[in-house]
Amino acid sequence: MEKIDLKAFAIKAEEKKKAFRRFITKCEKKPPKNLNSLAIETDKEVWQEIDCTSCANCCKKMTPTFTPKDIKRAATFLHMTPAAFKAKWLIKEKQDKDWVNRQQPCQFLDLSTNLCTIYEARPDDCAGFPHLAKQKVKDYIHIHRQNMMYCPATYRFVELLKQKLKTFPDKKDLSGLKIIGKGKKRKSPVRSV
Repeated sequence: MEKIDLKAFAIKAEEKKKAFRRFITKCEKKPPKNLNSLAIETDKEVWQEIDCTSCANCCKKMTPTFTPKDIKRAATFLHMTPAAFKAKWLIKEKQDKDWVNRQQPCQFLDLSTNLCTIYEARPDDCAGFPHLAKQKVKDYIHIHRQNMMYCPATYRFVELLKQKLKTFPDKKDLSGLKIIGKGKKRKSPVRSV
């Protein structure tokens, strides 16, 4: 697979941002009945087109949340104590109180290969990213609102889902219908003899 041009991707994502966010909001508020099965089908299509190692933009621009379990696993992998791991690599967010990377791009990303140097011990957030076909999709689709600006796979997922749900109109299409009369009472049509 080709290496992803991140500059071109950023321009394309910015251009489609409003339309895609409106679409995601509609899916959240009134999810189509087949959303879960469509998401699974679309997820498979996305991974036939996109290879994360041709991009790694999530590791360059975003940070995972490190749970206590993630910290212990990564620290053990690096032969460190959890306290030493946190002191060296992480900061605690003030607002959410989450442990996150101290720097961007991620300190564990090998920029020459786009591979994770702690892949076997990476945080669960990274292992599940970009969370495309998580069940129930309507409960997770809001995550795509942010991720689609950084992740070509998420962008493509939303793009394909939007195409598949074209029958999910903005407004009911009433063009071509003739409105006859006003009010609640309707008269039977009169037949000419």
